[in-house]
This record gives sequence, C-alpha cells and structure tokens, in this order.
Amino acid sequence: MNVYDSERMGDLLRPLGYEVSDHAADADLVLLNTCHIREKAAEKVYSEIGRLKEMREDRLARGEGRMTIAVAGCVAQAEGQEIMHRAPAVDLVIGPQAYHQLPELIARTTRAKGERLAADFAPDAKFDALTADREVTGPTAFLTVQEGCDKFCTFCVVPYTRGAEWSRPVAQILDEARGLAGKGVREITLLGQNVNAYNGLAPSGEPSTLARLMYALAEIPGIARIRYTTSHPNDMGEDLIKAHRDLPQVMPYLHLPVQSGSDRILRAMNRKHTRQAYFDLVDRIRDARPDLALSGDFIVGFPGETDKDFEDTLDLVRRVGYASAFWFKYSPRPGTPAASMPKQVEDAVMDARLNALQSLLLDQQQAFKAGLVGKTLDVLFEKPGRHGSQAIGRSPYLQSVFVEDAAHLMGRIVPVRIEAVGANSLQGALISNGVMA
Repeated sequence: MNVYDSERMGDLLRPLGYEVSDHAADADLVLLNTCHIREKAAEKVYSEIGRLKEMREDRLARGEGRMTIAVAGCVAQAEGQEIMHRAPAVDLVIGPQAYHQLPELIARTTRAKGERLAADFAPDAKFDALTADREVTGPTAFLTVQEGCDKFCTFCVVPYTRGAEWSRPVAQILDEARGLAGKGVREITLLGQNVNAYNGLAPSGEPSTLARLMYALAEIPGIARIRYTTSHPNDMGEDLIKAHRDLPQVMPYLHLPVQSGSDRILRAMNRKHTRQAYFDLVDRIRDARPDLALSGDFIVGFPGETDKDFEDTLDLVRRVGYASAFWFKYSPRPGTPAASMPKQVEDAVMDARLNALQSLLLDQQQAFKAGLVGKTLDVLFEKPGRHGSQAIGRSPYLQSVFVEDAAHLMGRIVPVRIEAVGANSLQGALISNGVMA
C-alpha cells in the first residue's frame, strides 16, 4: 500500500512540475513514506532524516537551492508532533489519509512557514481528490480498494494509524482500473489492510463484496490477472472462495495471515479465530482451487508465548504447507495492548524461535518451487533481465521467472516451461509455438 500511496503522491505532484529523481541529493523535494508496524522501521525514519539534512546543507553550500523534506505515511500519523519536535529539519508531516493535501501544503511551505502537519482521517476526501489517471511503467499495478481495520489485534497499530475500515465505491475503483488497462496493465493487485472486508457501494446503491468487485474487474478488457492482499481469515466469505474456483483471472495464490498456531496466543492477540477454524478454512479454499498456493504471516515471541505455544505454530506450518511466508519477532508498538502485557519474551528466545520457524518455512518454499520444475506456467513478462535478450516475468504464484530470448514479450502472458529453481526465483524456457495472451 505504501508503494501505491507513493505513486499517487507522484501523480499529485506531477502537474506542479515535479518529476521523480533517482538520487535524493538532486531532489528539490524528498518524501519519506513510512511504516509504523515495527519499531525498527519507525526508528529508521529519524536516521534517514539526518542523512537528508546533510544533503540539504550540501545543496545550499553549492548554491543549488533548498531541499524540502516531508515525512508521510503511518509514522507521520502516529508521531507527527514528535517528528516536528525531534526533527526540526522536516518541513511537512502528512498522514496516510491526508496526502491529497500535499500540493497545498507544499505551496504554503514555499511561501512561508505555514501549516506543517496534516493527519486527518478522511479517506473518502483523499480518494475524491485523486484522479483516475495514473502514471504506470509496466504491466502490473497496485490498486487500493479498502483502508483501515476494525479487528484491533492487540499487537497492531493499523487501526490507530489508518483508521476504521473504509471501502472505496465500486465505480471509482472500476474507473481507475479501466485507466490502468488502457495503459497496458495486465495484472492488478487489490490492496487493503483488511481487503476481504471490502464492502464499497455498487452503482445500485447496495454494498458490494470483494468477490463481486472482482467479477466486475474481470470484465474490463485487458485485465487478465487479479490478486488481492492482505486478507483476514474471518472475512473469507463463501462467495470469495467460489471466485477462486470460478474466475480464471483470480490467481491461484492467497496471502492468508494466521500469526500463531497456538489457540492461547491467538486469543491473546484478539485474532477471533482458532487454529482449527484456520485449518477448516484452508481445506475449503483448497477444495475450491486445488492448485492454490498459500502465503502467511507469523509472529514469534508474542508476550506469554511458551515453548508449547511455539511448537503449536510449527505444527500448524507443517500441516498447512506454505509456498511463501513472512516471519517476524514480536515488536512492541506504543499504545497497543500487547505492549503492556506481562511475560514479554526475551530477545534471545525470540531469535532462536525465529531461526527455527524460518528454517521450516524456507524448506517449504524451496520444496514448492522444486515441485514446479517440469511444469508449464503462464508467465507475465514485466522487465528486461540483466543479460542480452533475457526477460523477467511473474508466475501465477508471484515468483520471478528468468527466461532467455524473451525480451520482445514485455507485457504479454506466455506459457513457460520451468527448468530450474534458484534461491529467490525460477528459470524457465519458452515453449515453441506457445500461444501468447
């Protein structure tokens, strides 16, 4: 979502004469779009501000004009006043629901020291201010359809930085998708902090579901692939499961975070589901789409987690089997209930558990990729490779696929035979006389 927000901020600034620079030192305006999920990400903001301050001083010394420094995103929302106090070099602080005010705030800053902080919770106003016209550079694009979360997991800051769940109207999303398709986008990824809770209004005035939205998107000429992330197990409705079965544009890949395999820890996290409910859901999804691959999120070291709780997580991973996953040590976030819970787990224990979980998940990931060798996958080619006519494409399972003699196929979906597996990618070969989409 931060990638999407950054692109939309670029769209807002382009009419003002701004262009994207590859080097911060050459920029008149630097925007740090931030994440507040983990402590390390938030602290990195301040070190980056210090680096930019030095760049600005060097620019001024060379007579090249003053650099404007802005902090956007969730750290800006959560710590706006602290940023202005702790880092006076920052000119603007803009929350994730207020970046449509960016042109106005820049104008005020250019004229004189005016309002420096915008942290409104008004996603409808933000999206109303954004045009459907977007700058795109390839055949894939993100498309935000939902923001915020009402789940209030005890470890998570999202409800406090992105606000309550809110869904964009169907017509607005379809307009943006048509614009993307008109610029050559073949694959869209629908975004939301809790995307499968989507309930935006349809043109009829009735609330839609994510599944109904995807059926409408699939009718847009040129849109050949649809993905969505991030989903919550409790909002995986039957119509969405059926969409995986019946809608060929929906890719056979689902990110379905569970966080822990322990019922006791799931209750403490306020996840509102059990491990058995997760198993049952996975079974229903796989019955509908047998070739589906799962991805997940896992937190180790949540307060009070015992060796038995962690073993329950390893057991869940073994039983489910993941093609991909993200794993983290618990990071206490200010203002969340978990930050003040007793029995905080020692860092050394978290490290050991993280290593064990990582080893298991990486083994599963490599096994899944090895199982693809010899199979034919439809690959969407996105960009040139490093060597000659090599091209890099995207498999239905979101892996990078390197293929020789394919540089002429950018933006096309082509059958590729998988021949080898790398640490983070696949190697494939074009099939003679393959039909291109």
